[in-house]
Formats: sequence, structure tokens, C-alpha cells
Amino acid sequence: MRSCWGRRRSDPWMVFSKSSAWTIVYMMTSLSLLGQLTLSLPINIHIGALLDSEAHRLFLARTVQALNPLHSSFNVPRILSVEDTDLSQESAANSLLFNASSIIAHSSPIRTALLMCRHLLNHPVYAILISQPASGYHLSAAAASYTAGFYRIPILSINNRESLFSDKNVHKSFLRTVSPYFHQVDGWVKLLAHFGWKSVIVISSSNQDGRMLFNRLQSQVEKQEIAIEKSIEFEEGVVDVDKDLANVKSALHGRVFLLFAQTKDAAYIFQAAHSQGLLTAGNVWILTEQALDAANCPIGALGLKLLHYDNTEDHITDAVQIIAQASLVSYAEKHLSVPPNNCNDTSFTWTDGPYFFQNVLKQSLPHGRTGQLSFDDTGDRKVAEYHIVNVQAEKQLVVLGSITVDSHDSSNTRITLDRRKRIVWPGTDSPDVPKGFTMATHLKVYTVAEAPFTLVEQGLNASMCEEVFRGVVCHPHGRSLLNPATVRDPVQCCWGYNIDLLKSFSISVEFSFDLFLAPATQHFPPEKKNSTDEPAWSGVLGELVHGDGDMAVAALTIMPEHAKHVDFSKPFKYLGITILEKKQPRASTLNSFFQPFTSDLWVLAMVCLHVVALAMYLLDRFSPFSRYVLPGGDEPEEDALNLSSAMWFAWGVLLNSGIGEGTPRSFGGRVLGMVWAGFAMIMVASYTANLAAFLVLDRPQSSLTGVNDARLRNPSENFTFATVSGSAVDFYFKRQVELATMYRIMEKQNYNDSAQAIAAVKSGELQAFIWDSARLEYEAAKDKDCELVTAGELFGRSGYGVALRKGSPWTSKVTLAILGFHENGFMESLDNRYIYMRNNTQCLPEENAPATLGLQNMAGVFILVGIGIAGGIILIIIEISYKRSQVAKQRQARVTRMAFDRWRRTIDVSGIIVYDAYVKTGTWFLGIIILIRKRNRRKVDPSVGWVD
Repeated sequence: MRSCWGRRRSDPWMVFSKSSAWTIVYMMTSLSLLGQLTLSLPINIHIGALLDSEAHRLFLARTVQALNPLHSSFNVPRILSVEDTDLSQESAANSLLFNASSIIAHSSPIRTALLMCRHLLNHPVYAILISQPASGYHLSAAAASYTAGFYRIPILSINNRESLFSDKNVHKSFLRTVSPYFHQVDGWVKLLAHFGWKSVIVISSSNQDGRMLFNRLQSQVEKQEIAIEKSIEFEEGVVDVDKDLANVKSALHGRVFLLFAQTKDAAYIFQAAHSQGLLTAGNVWILTEQALDAANCPIGALGLKLLHYDNTEDHITDAVQIIAQASLVSYAEKHLSVPPNNCNDTSFTWTDGPYFFQNVLKQSLPHGRTGQLSFDDTGDRKVAEYHIVNVQAEKQLVVLGSITVDSHDSSNTRITLDRRKRIVWPGTDSPDVPKGFTMATHLKVYTVAEAPFTLVEQGLNASMCEEVFRGVVCHPHGRSLLNPATVRDPVQCCWGYNIDLLKSFSISVEFSFDLFLAPATQHFPPEKKNSTDEPAWSGVLGELVHGDGDMAVAALTIMPEHAKHVDFSKPFKYLGITILEKKQPRASTLNSFFQPFTSDLWVLAMVCLHVVALAMYLLDRFSPFSRYVLPGGDEPEEDALNLSSAMWFAWGVLLNSGIGEGTPRSFGGRVLGMVWAGFAMIMVASYTANLAAFLVLDRPQSSLTGVNDARLRNPSENFTFATVSGSAVDFYFKRQVELATMYRIMEKQNYNDSAQAIAAVKSGELQAFIWDSARLEYEAAKDKDCELVTAGELFGRSGYGVALRKGSPWTSKVTLAILGFHENGFMESLDNRYIYMRNNTQCLPEENAPATLGLQNMAGVFILVGIGIAGGIILIIIEISYKRSQVAKQRQARVTRMAFDRWRRTIDVSGIIVYDAYVKTGTWFLGIIILIRKRNRRKVDPSVGWVD
């Protein structure tokens, strides 16, 4: 084939002049800036190289020499420096003189470094080119990069594609004119988007190239909404993917395989894929360049081949052109120091090396021999062109089209396919593009035991589970249904909100399932693996991320961090975050029934009562008509109203207890009684109405107003609140700046489980628990003591969704089913049955509950009655004691009176006897003696006392 340049390829001058004619225009423009500058000494721009063959050494020499006539008329700044002694001795010339020295690359890294020092760095070198054999020399290239980087000399590689050279922390001055292996990812993603494949399985080695490729793939597929359903890693040289591929066939839906592997490893993978039946119709394999060289590469596989990769001379030409442009730009801007010329002096590095490297990095060739050439910030080539190849009969690689990849801006990546070319797909002669997935109708579903969404009962068989709880049998995590020994283990019955939802899914979407319990719900934030930045998910999300489950129906909050790794349906339950607390009823005192009136009003009422009673007594006492009888009547005259009767009348009217006796008799007293009755009616009515109002106000209320409550924003030491560690609620507070204070306080008090936190609230150990509103409303509804209540309005609104494996074909079907359930009221019925418990709720809503009094409210009334009873008993005791004392006094008075009467009679009889004796004897003395003798002869009569 005739050369595309129109002349013999061995003529470097013609090669250079035709491919880089645009550069002359650029240099002539620079001449206007340099026209006034002259130089008395020539400047030698020395280019070193490590090449893979003698022919390429000669080609480099001719290409560099071809630069000198082109630059002969250019004036550059004069270089005068104390260090430039070698230059000052050369003859003056007004041009940049380019020359090159090169050596043959060696596979030994140490040998490579020694050869560079002896033959390249023994005189000033501005840049070094590397061209090495295809494999086995990347360590020597790394040694060359370390050596050149130490002295700050730019180094350009024209065939090293390993990702390690993109690390600028190690390879600080490394650039390359070829695209690294992991840039093929951009072409892969464009190919996937072109054919409409949305789910892929990645098989890659665990070395640095494999990790870089996978990381770049993850970032690229997110933009195209392509899911990585599973990632299979293997150790280079030790390939064991049989179990992983068997799991792919049995459990995964995706059938598009992206393979990055060396040729030998790819051969083992193809063999394992063939044994698992993954090279048949419906499967798609997209390979990297190394895997295309495997002897057993499957017919129908697609791959990418980098253009111009094997054309070393074109890469040498473009690299030399980049160095020439950078040299001209550098000397047009500033005075450059001379590069090191001795490896023995390790303290001497090229001070202007970083500046020259940046100028090399900024250069570009819009129409280079290898296409458009420019560099990104890491020194990798920005734009690369790949051939899309298809493995067809007899292992022939048929070019289907091309992909132009712009690693800096993926929007500039373009794909071109020749529609005249027929694409061969694995295992079939049909030209139809495979769907890229397979639909398994028996799914492995995971759930989590969390009330009221999934409740678990132990020791029930399948029939009892269905009849009693309307549930399904669920298997413990880790149980294998293929192992008869584990299948005979006691089964568990799962029922609740999610189980009813799952059963409805299976009917409407048409799939069968095995249900498993995951050990925990979500674990967030995810832990990091030791060697990578990939999150190590655990719990139910981990079962989906690692490819062990197809679907998860649980209380999973839809979060962006989760959606990166799994697919979510539309929310089946909309909710928010709320606060659970124990009811705080208003403290009731013993005098609660006195609250409708103020204390001064009670005092005035009592004073008024007694004043009215006194007034009625006085009116009746002094009224001339207070005692009267009807004319001609036989009734006795009635007495006037006494003070006690007036008191009884006043109390009876006030308390509406009826008046049996003691009513006012005078006209004035009766008028006052009527006025007092009106006063009593108004007072009683006012008391009753105000008491009803106090019952409403005395209803137990939640003490917290919401998340903005002052006790949450600025809590005291005796007020505690918390959530569950590592949960979506915990992360919500973590990322909200305005809630940072609350988060720092909660962080020390958070619980590991929501059930523990709810129990702590009920026991009074925790004042407030912040959690998902659905769970807290359920707990408040089922509380038998009606002590738990949700406080404040919802915030942080979100939703629970069904999680599926990334790229699952069931996602859209489940979403459509959920939308239908919302529309026909099925979701509302689940809310009423399991969350709000409308059928068997024991606690009426606060706004519907009647305001009732309890013992704590009316205890004072009962105490008052008790005081009345005790007072009555005390009074009756006093009355009895008083009566007894009165009876004793009366008896004593009667005895005294009888004694007095007897004494008086005795005195009367004795006087007669003495007088008779006196008359008879004539002396009083004899009369008294006679009286004493008669008294001694008396007899006792119990009824009348002493008698003779």
C-alpha cells in the first residue's frame, strides 16, 4: 500500500514537513515576538531516547535533524549564564539546534537506570522518549521515569499504557502519546449506550490497572444510567471465577460481560464461561485489547483496538514535534537554565524542569501523525481513536467502525458504525441485537424484621402461617434451600405490611419468590474496604449489592447514597421524621375542682353566703309578722327563723339540695331569699361552664413542638433525645448544618436498635426518640396504656421503596405496580390495618377523645367528702360527750336536791323533838340527848332514806 503521506516513509524530512505544516505558521507568528532578539551562541536542544530497536534509533536521529533547517531563521533570546560555560565556547549562531542520542531499552530496571546515566544524562537532556517492547518492560519504564523525574526532566512514552504512570505523585514528569488501558472504559460506555444495554457484569483483574478501570467505569456509567449488576475480581495469574459465573447464571439477570484481563487469564475465563453456558445466544462479551488475543476468544465478542498503537515511527514524529514546540515557547518566554549533565551530583536538579514540563503538557497537535494529540493534567493523551472489532469465523477480527474517545470531556466521544458490516453475536446467526438480560421468574427476596412492616412468628408451619397471620414462610439468613439438612430446620412465619405488599407484587407482576430474613436493615454510612474506596455494605442492602438477592421489601429509605448501588422503585410509603415521647399530663392538685374560680371569688362567695344568712335571720327576728297563725286555724303559732335555719336555707339554695324546713317568714326575708336564689343560679352555671373548659385545657399534651423546639436545639442536662446509630435519620442530622448541635448531642446517646429506644421512652429513661414517622405512629397506636404520643410536625420527608439489584429488569414493573396500588387504595388499607390499627385501636386520637376527669383531678372532692364525714363523726362525738356531761350534771343536781329536801325535813323534825324535851325537862341539854338516842334507833328505807 502506498504511504498516506505521498512519499517514501524512510524520508524523515518529507514525513515531518507534510504532517506538521501547520507548525510553520505557528512558528512564523512567534517570529514577530523574537525579531528584535539576537543570539551570539547557538542553543543545543538535546533529546534523549530509550528505544526498542536500532531502526527506531536511526529514525529518531533523522527526525530530530530534520528540525534544524526549519528553525534556522528563528532568533531566540541570548543565553548568558555562569553555568553555561560549554555554550559560551561554541560558535555563535542565530538558531536552536536539535540533536538526539538514544540507547536500546533493557528489561532490567537497574540496568536501564545505569544506561541512562552513562549515555543519556552525561550531557544536558531536555526531554527523554521511551519506546519499549509490548510486554515485560513496564518496570524498566518505571525506572526510567523515576530517574528522569528525580532530575525534573520530562519523559514521553509512546507505547506504555499501564495505569501506574498516571499517578503524578510518583511519576511527576511522565507523559505519553498513547491512551492508557483504562481509558477504554469511555469507549465501552459509548458502545453500551448505543445498543441500549443498561446492566453489565464486570470481570477484571485485581491489579492496579483493573482497579483503575473499574473506578472509571463506575463514574462513567452513572451518567448513562447503566448499572453494574456484579463485579468479579480475580488475581492476575490465579483465575478462579467458576463459582462467580455459576452465580451469575443462576441468580443474576444481566448478560452483558465486560472483560479486562491479560491474554492468558482471558483464556481461562472463556473456558469457565463456556462450561457455565455463558457463551450461548443472548450473552454479550465486550473485551479489552489483551483479551482479544486469546486463542479461545468466543465468536461474536466485541472489542476495541487502539489506532496507531503499533506505528512507533508516527508516535516518534509526534513526540519530537511536541518537544520542538515546547522548546520554542519556553525560550520565547524566559531564560532557561541548563539541564543536569551528571548523575553523580544528586544535589543538582533542573530548576526550570517543571516549567518546561508544563509547556510540554500544554502543547497539542490538531493533525498529528497519530491523530489529534493533547494531554490532560496527568500527562495522559486526551483524544484517542479505537476500532470497534467483532470476532467472527476463524477468529477473524472484522472492523465494524470506530470510536473517538475524549477522556477529558465524555460528551465529545463519538461512535461510527459501518451499517454495511454484519455483526455476529455469540451462539446465534441472528443479526438482532441481544437484549442483554434474562428474566428469571423465581426471585430471591430479602426482608427485615421490623414492626409493623415485617413481624416474625416462630414455630409455625406454612398452613398455619397462612391461615392465622396471612403470612408466608421466611428462611433465616444463610440457609440454603438446596441443602435438605437446613430445609428441615424450624420455619419462621413472616407477616405484616411488607408481606401483604410482596404477595400483591407476586400476583400483579407475576413472579414467585423465596423469602429470607436479612440480619439487619441498612448500614450507613458504609464501611470502606481496606484496599479500595468501595463501600462494604452489610445487611439487606449488602445482599443486593453483592448479588445474592434479587429484591428487598423492607423499611428502606430511598437515599442518593443507596441509589448509587441499588435500584429503587417509587415509594410505596411516604413518610417523614417525627418525635416519640411519653405523654406529659398537666399536674393535678387536690384542689383541682376549685380551679374554675379564683381564690378571691371563692372567699367572696362564702362571705356573701353567710352575710345573706345573717340578714335573713335579722329580717325574720325583728319583723312584726315573723310569727302568725291563720285566722280560725288550729295550727300552733310558728316560730321565727333562727340563725341555724337561715344558714341551712342559704346553703340549700346555693347547692340546690332542697329546703325542708326553716324558710323565711317575713316579706323582706323572702325577697332576699329570691335574690339569693338568682345569685346561686348564676354562680353554679358559671362554675359548671368554666369547669368544662378546664377539662379541655387539662387534656394531656405533648411537650415538644417539633424539631425546632428550644429543648432540642439547646437541651439541658436532664433532657435526653436520640435516634438509631448509622440509620438514615442519623445521616439526615449529620448532613444538615443547622442541626449540627443536635447531632453532636445525639451522637453520644444514640441506640443500636429502634426497639430499645422506644422501650427507653416508655420507661422514662429517654425523653424523646427521633425516628421514621410510620414506625412511631404504629408504636403510639398500639400502646395499651396510651402513654406514647408523636410530637410536632413531620420533617425530613422521604419514602420507603422496594430495593432491587442495580439494573434489574423488574424495577419498572414493580414501580408500575406500586402506582396502581396507590391509585386503587390498597396502600391506604395497609396503612389503616398495620400502622394506624384502625380496626383494633385502643387509644382514641387526641382530638377525638372526650375530656374526662380522673381521680387525680377530683381527688380533692373525695377528700372534702372524707373531711365532711370525719367532721360529722367528730361533731357527734362531741355531742355525745356533751350530752353525757349534761346528764351527769342533771343527776347530780337531782341528788343534791333530794339531799337538801331530806335535810330540810330532818331539821324540821329535830326541832320539834328538842323543843318537847325542853318543855318536859326544862333544859336544852336533855332535849338534845333525847334526839341523839332517837336517831340511833332509826332504820333505813331505800326509797325515802332514814326513818324511825
